[in-house]
Amino acid sequence: MKPSGSLLKIISEDLMPVTEIDIRALAEIYAEKDIYFSVYLPVSGREHEHLNRIFVDSRVKAIKKALSSELRSEFEKTFDMAEPSIFEAPVSGEKGRIIFACSSESFLHVYRLAVETEQSLVLDTSPFLLPLARLRADYDDYGVLLVDSQEAKFTCVRSDLAEEKKHLSIDLMNKHKKGGWSQMRFNHLRKGAIKSFLSEVADNVKGTCDQLQTRGLVIAGPGEAKQQLMDLLSQDVRQSVLGVIDVAMDISRDELVEESDSVLHENELSTSKKKADELKNAILKGGLAVHGVEDVRDVLEQGRVNVLLVLKGSSVPGWICERCQNLQVNVQPPKECDRCGGPTSVIDVVEELYELAQRTGAEVEFVEKEDFLDSDDVVGALLRY
Repeated sequence: MKPSGSLLKIISEDLMPVTEIDIRALAEIYAEKDIYFSVYLPVSGREHEHLNRIFVDSRVKAIKKALSSELRSEFEKTFDMAEPSIFEAPVSGEKGRIIFACSSESFLHVYRLAVETEQSLVLDTSPFLLPLARLRADYDDYGVLLVDSQEAKFTCVRSDLAEEKKHLSIDLMNKHKKGGWSQMRFNHLRKGAIKSFLSEVADNVKGTCDQLQTRGLVIAGPGEAKQQLMDLLSQDVRQSVLGVIDVAMDISRDELVEESDSVLHENELSTSKKKADELKNAILKGGLAVHGVEDVRDVLEQGRVNVLLVLKGSSVPGWICERCQNLQVNVQPPKECDRCGGPTSVIDVVEELYELAQRTGAEVEFVEKEDFLDSDDVVGALLRY
C-alpha cells in the first residue's frame, strides 16, 4: 500500500520520543519492488560521524551491486534525497537517527532521538521497522512523581526525554512564634496539612496519568511521604505504580531518569516473563496459544493473535510475495509467487510477522531466550479465539 499524503514527509527538527513515531501507519506501507530505504545510525560523538560514513558507503556500494539497472537508478535517486539528512550534524541531545525514504513516492521521514540506535541500512519493499520496534519496547513512556511532605513534582519521561508536567508545594508552618500554639497542637495541625497536601497530590496524579496515557508511574523521594501517598492513591493509579525508590528531592533530572529507567527495565522484564509463562502454560494445557514461525504466521494472517511474543535479537530467513503477501519460511524464493505469479522478495520473516501484528492490532512483547522461546521457536502467540 502506498503512503497517504499526511505520511509523505515527516522531518523532526527537535528530539522526538520513539513512542510518537506512528509505527502502525508505517507497517501499512509496502510495494512490489525494493524501493524503500531505511537507515538507523548512532550520531552522538565525533567518532560516530567517521564510522557512519564508512558504514553507509560500504552498504550503499553493496546494495548498488546487487540491484538491476532499473532499481539501481531508483535507489540512487532515493539515496540522493536522503543523504543530506543522513550526515547532517546532530542537534543538542541527539543520540540516534532514523531515516525512511523512497524517491518514487516522494516519501521522506527523519526522526531525531534522545536514545542511541544500532547501525542498520536496508533496502526493502517496505520501511524496515524491527529496530524501531525494539526501541519502542525498551523506551515506554512513564511518569515519575518526586514527592516529600512539602513538595511534589510530576515528570513525564519519554525515550529519556524528561518534561516536568506538575509542581505542587505547601508551607507547613515550620516556624511559629514563641507563646503561640503548643507543640502538640502544632504537630497535629502539621500532620493534617501534610495529609491534605498529599491528598491534593493524589488527585492531581490521577488526572495527569489519565491525560498522558503513560505505561505506569514511579514514585520517588525521601522519607515516609511516599508510602503515605500510596495509601491515598485510587486503586487504578496504585495498580499502575511500577516501583518506589528512595532519592533526595534535589536529585538532578538526569539522575532521576537513570534511577527510574532501572525500575522500568525491571518491570518490563517481569512483564515479558509473565507473558512467556502464560504462553508456555497455554501450550502445555492445549489453550489459546501457538508457537513456531509457520503456525504464528497462519494465525496472524487470520487476525486471531492477541499478543505476539518475539525472541529478542532473532531473525529468520524467508520470502514474501509483495502482491498477495504470501509469506514462506526458510526456503529460497521462486522467481514468481506460486499463488498469484507476483514478484517475490527475500525478507526477515520476524520483521514481516511484526508488521502483520501491527496491521491486525496485536500487542507485541519481546522476551529473553530463557523465557520459553529459543532459537528453534523464535515466536509464539497468545490468541483471541
